[in-house]
Amino acid sequence: MRGVRTATLAVATLAVLLAACATMRGGVEQRTAQGPVAEDVWGYAVLESTGRTPSFDERRHWDNQMDQKISDYLRAHPEFANSLEIAAFRFNRRVTMGMTKELVLLLLGPPLVATTEPARMEELARRYWPAIKAAGATEAWAYPLGWRIYFKDTRVVDITQYLIR
Repeated sequence: MRGVRTATLAVATLAVLLAACATMRGGVEQRTAQGPVAEDVWGYAVLESTGRTPSFDERRHWDNQMDQKISDYLRAHPEFANSLEIAAFRFNRRVTMGMTKELVLLLLGPPLVATTEPARMEELARRYWPAIKAAGATEAWAYPLGWRIYFKDTRVVDITQYLIR
């Protein structure tokens, strides 16, 4: 009886591991209200340019620079300093719905691709295009790790990620 339980447990464990591997190989395709974190995009850029992850000192230096940029922005725009909307920007350093282009640029830097062409935007949005089009998106920016940020005028109206692993 003990051998049967052990074999059953082994088969169940193997099934769970195989399911997890299959899920990981499939990649990511999502539509979300919270987009990329600035540190992730920066870290990926360092990896791409140097072939290694950022060192502790490089992370600390980047963190200090980002703190300074955010402080400078909030000093120049005191009306936003205590806004609830600014929390994701200030503390999480994450792009969110409703954010301005200026804040996205401050957090992530310039996009890899920027387009106002509806056909190219549809290509970037994939299966989410009908909803993004309905939101009135007029511009799309593409960033590393499969992130796409869609704007209506100067505000983020949608965020998607498509990443093949």
